Amino acid sequence: MSIVESGRPGLPSPAPASVPGSAARWPDVARVPFGGVHARVTRILFRQAISRLPIRVELDRQVLGSGGPGSPVMRIHRPDDFFARVGRGGLIGFGESFQAGDWDAPGSEGDPLVDLLTVFATRLARLVPVPLQRLRRIAVRSRPLTEENTPSGSRTNIARHYDLSNDLFATFLDPTLTYSSALFDDEVGNHWSDLEAAQLRKIDRLLDACRVGEGSRVLEIGTGWGQLAIRAAQRGAVVHSITLSEEQLTLARQRVAEAGYGDQVSIELCDYRAVAGQYDAILSVEMIEAVGEAWWPAYFGTIDRCLAPGGSVGVQAITMPHDRFVASRNTWTWIQKYVFPGGLIPSVPAFRETVDRTSLRVVNDLSFGPAYAETLRLWRERFEGATTQLDTLGFDAEFRRMWTFYLAYCEAGFRSRYLDVHQFILRRPELVRRVALG
Repeated sequence: MSIVESGRPGLPSPAPASVPGSAARWPDVARVPFGGVHARVTRILFRQAISRLPIRVELDRQVLGSGGPGSPVMRIHRPDDFFARVGRGGLIGFGESFQAGDWDAPGSEGDPLVDLLTVFATRLARLVPVPLQRLRRIAVRSRPLTEENTPSGSRTNIARHYDLSNDLFATFLDPTLTYSSALFDDEVGNHWSDLEAAQLRKIDRLLDACRVGEGSRVLEIGTGWGQLAIRAAQRGAVVHSITLSEEQLTLARQRVAEAGYGDQVSIELCDYRAVAGQYDAILSVEMIEAVGEAWWPAYFGTIDRCLAPGGSVGVQAITMPHDRFVASRNTWTWIQKYVFPGGLIPSVPAFRETVDRTSLRVVNDLSFGPAYAETLRLWRERFEGATTQLDTLGFDAEFRRMWTFYLAYCEAGFRSRYLDVHQFILRRPELVRRVALG
């Protein structure tokens, strides 16, 4: 598996209005919906919204928005298609219109697309007039029942993202193949050469907080490509790691064997609901986002049931503001439709409330959202520099444009502080009291 050299050729070129082959893969990108009154109302609301934003929007031979020279630019190439998609699909339509090439973010300074999306993310809750926000429940689409995270549904949802190709992820991840936020010493200005150490720092902090050492029995829910399991085994722990991704399973087992820890680490294709046994430490890094709210009690119930007396739990989780969680918890989003089917990001209050229904309590909480913005920036720059290798792997310009938007969209969420990431440490109260008493 090779890792491409970094570079930034810029965004893939805008796709034509109808892309050959796209109808089979992404039919809602290939076709433009009938706009009608939805498009006309959206055009009016959009103009009103951007008049208050520090951006410049090139639309209908005009430059709109309150931004000055140097502000992020949005160039709308096909206004009728753009407003038809957004009018019918909301934020899903906004993403699909980028995929189709209806709009772009030109510029050579900074990160044009991320800069633009960061402005939108910072003001997301205020873009739609308050009276119209009350119509949200009837205007937005609910998640399809086919994406529910039942045991069989979870397997399908995970496969749609993580089983795309190990080689795809290797084009932009660091040598640890860690696909979650790193923990940097500095919030900004990090380089590619800093990423591997920052990923190991993140893993080591979790292992330290959960007291993983010689002889520890460790359960990992969500294997990834095996780096956390290897790191725990290096401390003398015995690790049972579970995953639903067949691609990750194969490569993780290979990496564990090559590292010389095949006798300490077992990796199994297994749903978290089926786990048995008792463990001194249970670790789960950015797995809860794939669980779904309806299954959070089962997820934490498994953790509670499998944690040995005196044990510790480390959960790394992406979070969003609680008011936005409440407003969007049943909404089908662009990310869910095209990247992470079945996914749902919790809020901190929702996370804590679910934990409190078990015998566990949150005893430590580290927030490091700016580090995720840096992690995503480095991934995106690497991904944008991997055009030749991605072409060779069969990931064409249309796919690359979709994933460029995905990585930029997520980075903007963390840059704007709309999204955050936490390491939560959980223990049972009796252990907390015992430690406090010394």
